[in-house]
Amino acid sequence: MKQKVQSRRVKILVAKLGLDGHDRGALVLCRAFRDAGMEVIYSGLFATPDRIAQIVEDEDADAVALSLLNGAHGTLFPRVVKELKKKKITDVLVVGGGVIPEEDKKALEKAGVSGNFGPGTSLDIIIDHITKGVSKLRKL
Repeated sequence: MKQKVQSRRVKILVAKLGLDGHDRGALVLCRAFRDAGMEVIYSGLFATPDRIAQIVEDEDADAVALSLLNGAHGTLFPRVVKELKKKKITDVLVVGGGVIPEEDKKALEKAGVSGNFGPGTSLDIIIDHITKGVSKLRKL
């Protein structure tokens, strides 16, 4: 007889990268993720890619939601993925959000950052993307 595996809550790090002091959207996400039953960790403002990777490792996070509004997503989001790989962390969903032009989304996806949600995206869509992505990673 197979033993039923207890699923644990999704643990997500919401991270504000670089020199972006606009955190209202990130704080809204924190609350929405919490209300959806996730365990939420918030990086605070001005996090670096290596700091984010360290928090993911220390907290054993399932996902990291990167938020950036200053246009540096093309540089900083892929650097987070590189820092995670340096630590041999490959089982974490990396999701991007902020002011991201459509033409940048393919490159971010190729670099390992999914979602890349913009202002006005439904919280339900973001939460669904994260829960499905984490579930998929847990099955690997």
